[in-house]
Order: sequence, then C-alpha cells, then structure tokens
Amino acid sequence: MVNIKPVAKVNPRDLAADNKYYAQVVTTEKTDLKRLAYLVSNQSTVRQGDCYAVITSLLHNIIDELKSGHIVKLDQLGSFQLTVSSEGVETLEEVNQFLVKDVRLRFRPDKEIKKSLNIKTLDFKLVS
Repeated sequence: MVNIKPVAKVNPRDLAADNKYYAQVVTTEKTDLKRLAYLVSNQSTVRQGDCYAVITSLLHNIIDELKSGHIVKLDQLGSFQLTVSSEGVETLEEVNQFLVKDVRLRFRPDKEIKKSLNIKTLDFKLVS
C-alpha cells in the first residue's frame, strides 16, 4: 500500500494564482542494505552476512564502473549513468574539465520494473 497525502503547490508560471492540491507519496521508513540482505537471505539458502557482503561489493563495483565512464546496466532493475552540467563557452577549443560544475547520477528503470510499478499494480491510501 502506498500512502499519499494532499499537498498545496504554487503555480511557478503564475505566482498570483491560487494554489492547487496534488497527491504526494508519503514515505514511512527507509529500507537499508542490512534489511535487503535479511530479506534476500530469507528467500534463499544464502546467509544474511553473505548477502550483505555481495550487495556492498556490488555497490563498490557500480561506483568504480561509473567513475570509468561506463553505463552500468543491471538487468531487470535498470541502468545507472553519470551526467554533468557545465558552463557554456563560445568555441570548441575552450572546452575543458574545469567547465564541469556538477555531477549527477541518472537512473533509468528497466522495462520490467516499470511494468511492475504502475498505476494498475499499486494500491493507494489517502492519509493526513
């Protein structure tokens, strides 16, 4: 069950307009790596500590691959890729690494996960 609540938001194109209310997801708690390792271990014959070690190793390797400029695709989950924002310059010759102002991590979910998490597969409950 996904909890939602009403949230008033300003129209950024018309600040004088009345606020409109939108549904917003209410997160109740976070699931960390230890919890994921526990869940995986209960669904398999692998111990919780082993699951945790594999997951943390996976994270380390994802970071290393991203630092190498690779797209990291985890089948059925999605792809991770780094993007950057930079200053604009007039000529090709002026482009260098010092123009980069921010690095972002982009995640693109795989078709399977998108299919599993949509309006037809989720139940919503209004909370206050």
